[in-house]
Amino acid sequence: MRHRLTGAVVGSVLTAFALTSAALAEKIQIGCTATSDCASAMIAVDEGIFKKHGLDAEMVLIGINSNIPAAILSNSIQIGGPTSTVFLQAADGGLDLVAVSGASIMNKTSNDAIAAFVRNGITINSPQDFKGRKVGAPGIGAFLHVLFVKWLVEKGVDPKSVNFVEVTFPTMADTIKSGGVDAVLTAEPFVMRMSNANLGTVGARYAAELARTEPIIFYAASREWAEKNPATVKKFRAAIAEAAPIVNNDRDKASAAIAKFTKQPLDLVKLTAPNQSEPVLKPEQLAWWIDVMSAQKMLQTKLDLKKLILD
Repeated sequence: MRHRLTGAVVGSVLTAFALTSAALAEKIQIGCTATSDCASAMIAVDEGIFKKHGLDAEMVLIGINSNIPAAILSNSIQIGGPTSTVFLQAADGGLDLVAVSGASIMNKTSNDAIAAFVRNGITINSPQDFKGRKVGAPGIGAFLHVLFVKWLVEKGVDPKSVNFVEVTFPTMADTIKSGGVDAVLTAEPFVMRMSNANLGTVGARYAAELARTEPIIFYAASREWAEKNPATVKKFRAAIAEAAPIVNNDRDKASAAIAKFTKQPLDLVKLTAPNQSEPVLKPEQLAWWIDVMSAQKMLQTKLDLKKLILD
């Protein structure tokens, strides 16, 4: 009888402890678009890494990357995954955001996965053929758009001769199929999905030609929130640092997490390696982006690189 009572008491204590721990876990919402760039956060949710570090984290799907800074400042999400370009443009516009951790960086694999996908009936043989075309980008001023403009400039094409419009990743196939745009700036697995559906062809692998290694996306928060919640930021960073190697080395777990969050077929996601996860973010890594964006007249102020990344 004593043993049974002791076991029941211990069980009750453990249950109470578990419930108390869950109740004490800090709740945060992390907003990202339907790409693999935030895979470290997806893994940290699915593998219980955030919970291990005392965070009750929820991933929130954002349609267009350029909407992330506003979502952060409205507290709809506490941490978001803006592209480097969206983040810098927001900071240039006076939004007090700060980077708290790295998410993904460009490398050969990620660069090869990026493309300007052209619908059937449109022929693109050279960069000049994009003149007068309507091109959909997953956010004006976002990563893929700025890279494409950089590529056009290097090829001697005036970006103003191209009509850019915003098209979200999930709607690209339908927009291409309907003829709503002549081309979209996209990446795998969307390129493969549209190719397999015979919706068009790849017009240019512009990121591969640029061959850069700077950050694609990093995790950011409002400076006010980050400074008021240093312990939460520390836990978040620790969880992301633990999840990143899984993204880079365990294709099955990474693919499962990406497919779950982006609502894409698992078999399709598995065909493409996720963008490389890199938790460490240094000020000098943003210098190239600032130079490119300044050349495109996207920045009006002189940004202080050291202030853009939380210590």
